Amino acid sequence: MIRSLLLSTCLAAPAYAGEIWVTNEKDDTVSVISTETLEVIATYPTGERPRGITFSKDFSVVYICASDSDAVQVMDPNTGEILHDLPSGEDPEQFVLHPNDRHLYIANEDDAITTVVDTETRAVIAQIDVGVEPEGMAVSPDGKIAITTSETTNMAHWIDTETQELFANTLVDSRPRHAEFVKDGEQMWVSSEIGGSITVFNTADQTELGKIRFEVPGVHQDRVQPVGFEFTDGDTHAFVALGPSNHVAVVNADTLEVEDYILVGRRVWHMAFNADKTQLFTTNGVSGDVTVIDVASREPLQSINVGRFPWGAAFRP
Repeated sequence: MIRSLLLSTCLAAPAYAGEIWVTNEKDDTVSVISTETLEVIATYPTGERPRGITFSKDFSVVYICASDSDAVQVMDPNTGEILHDLPSGEDPEQFVLHPNDRHLYIANEDDAITTVVDTETRAVIAQIDVGVEPEGMAVSPDGKIAITTSETTNMAHWIDTETQELFANTLVDSRPRHAEFVKDGEQMWVSSEIGGSITVFNTADQTELGKIRFEVPGVHQDRVQPVGFEFTDGDTHAFVALGPSNHVAVVNADTLEVEDYILVGRRVWHMAFNADKTQLFTTNGVSGDVTVIDVASREPLQSINVGRFPWGAAFRP
């Protein structure tokens, strides 16, 4: 009887509350999804062509790359009010917040520059020359290294965050889009959209450790284009958005082998986990929706309609 009571109590316990914030490129809005009800609970206007999105460490503000407005906008997530714009350089696409919760590293696609902005003083503190069409941004857990990927130069650029200078450039496959540090910062991964691969680097000496390639059954190889990716707890697995293949790959982060492919919406770009990482939310640009994936079963649960061309995603508790 006691066991039955405990079981029913556990089954009835609510999931961790939270929100998934999604930028809609062609609507100039952000959609807010409840991770409890799996419904859109708010839509807020932004500048033109919002793409990258991230929260401050205490989630008191949300930063949005309004690419065609040439600004990073700072929004109050409780009201949807744009508090102010930060100087960002031209055409900001992706960015990353330094662990100090103060410095934003921003990829300026049109200028071949990474701009560093102090979010407190609202001043540009550095502009770093990188390759042509920079997009992906990452920062190491210890804050010592920032990465910019350049789509046309096909490189990952390694930046010393103390001097704000490049100290290494590493080749990757064609059109790199996204970068992440994993394994406590010991590895750095870069996805290459046209190359159809992810390259894994040793952070200590920038040497290549391996390469992951993708083959989705029944899908032409030209449509298998890895872009955004996210890691499970412990960095055991990576979920990789494969663009117009309309699938997400599940990669074993230790063996670098692909274990599964999950069908989602059309033209999957980026993704974000819920609070306990039991569900993954993918942004599907062409179908204008978000697919909710059950992480344990690796099955899609449902689709949620958002705005036109959803692109970036971020979690807020």
